Amino acid sequence: MTELKKAIDAILDGVTTGTPRVPGVSAAVTDRRGTIYEGARGVRNTGTGESFEPDTVCAIFSTTKAIAGTACLQLVEEGLLDLDAPAKEYAPQLADIMVIEGFGKDGQPRLRPPKRDITTRHLLTHTAGFSYDFFNETYTRLANEQGQPWVVDASWKSIKTPLLFDPGEQWSYGSNIDWAGMVLEGITGKRLGEVMQSRVLGPLGMADTAFTMTPSMQSRQATIHAREDRDGSLVPLNGVTLPQDPEVHMGGHGLYGTASDYVKFIRMWLNDGRSDGGEQILRPETVEMASRNHLPKGMHVKMLPGVDATKTAASILPVSRPRLSNDAEFFPGMPKTWALTFMINEEEAPTGRPAGALAWAGLANLYYWIDRANGIGGYWATQIFPFVDPTSVAGFLEMEKATYQHAKPRAR
Repeated sequence: MTELKKAIDAILDGVTTGTPRVPGVSAAVTDRRGTIYEGARGVRNTGTGESFEPDTVCAIFSTTKAIAGTACLQLVEEGLLDLDAPAKEYAPQLADIMVIEGFGKDGQPRLRPPKRDITTRHLLTHTAGFSYDFFNETYTRLANEQGQPWVVDASWKSIKTPLLFDPGEQWSYGSNIDWAGMVLEGITGKRLGEVMQSRVLGPLGMADTAFTMTPSMQSRQATIHAREDRDGSLVPLNGVTLPQDPEVHMGGHGLYGTASDYVKFIRMWLNDGRSDGGEQILRPETVEMASRNHLPKGMHVKMLPGVDATKTAASILPVSRPRLSNDAEFFPGMPKTWALTFMINEEEAPTGRPAGALAWAGLANLYYWIDRANGIGGYWATQIFPFVDPTSVAGFLEMEKATYQHAKPRAR
């Protein structure tokens, strides 16, 4: 793997020293048998100069989602969770959720009951109707005019937002997996962090992944930086940390972790649900089922309705808070669908990623892919706002391309 190491090391060097640069990055690539690349460059904080390492702890944001989804699949296997039953049977607070149909002349939201119940399948496929305020102008208005808390507050109120449409009718990325976490809590009677630790994180040996950081994790934490619009410079957001004792453990974004840890999770998906120690986290047939498209026929991951396409190009995630995210589109023009709980590219990607592979990302520019066909995947961790930072995305895609150029699949 010497050529692979040289290639990815050079990519990390480039993104941390070029213009514009990222402050620091850690990256890891795995095949079915083990980690085949692990490296880091740059600094955790541009003010202090502490080095970024493979075990540097990052807020992993939406790369949390697949871990929560895995725990849901375990409960399905055990007969405790019916994906197509009303999710309010497990999370009663969902019974109060309404559909928003706009705003009245007085500025108040116009709400009505949904035509059908939200199911856990809706939640895991982002078809329930929830969004995020940084990707949707209606949600932004609720935040600005109605005091709706930002989802990162990790409170009950922050996820009790109205639906944009009736469940099952469209795809809309949002707080769906936070509610799936509440389904998990309702079934198990335990907090989500405890569920994840006992069922997924612990068995996979992911000791540096948690909602509440240990003192060791805190000592290795990277600072999130903001990219300045005017000159591309980086400003450390000192003290910006996800709530460490939140009212709600957010299954959609709340974990801290490391690249070294996350590839253990990726490897489990490559190995038909088995951990490195041989423990069956998920059954092979569950992994196969969950890796397929679960959107209704003809539905794709695409730009939200009602957004001015001339302003958002072909974004699947049009942005309403530009300080948090740029317009997001992964492989423009390529059809994408949704698994449980990953994005699927339906055509071969320019990097070499085959059709049918799994992937997703996190708000502070974390990215991963899982190629079960070739038995390979990887994770890229930076800590920068806004999302879809061009330097970060380009580096990740170059790492993926280098992997397909230099890594030879090994036998199971």
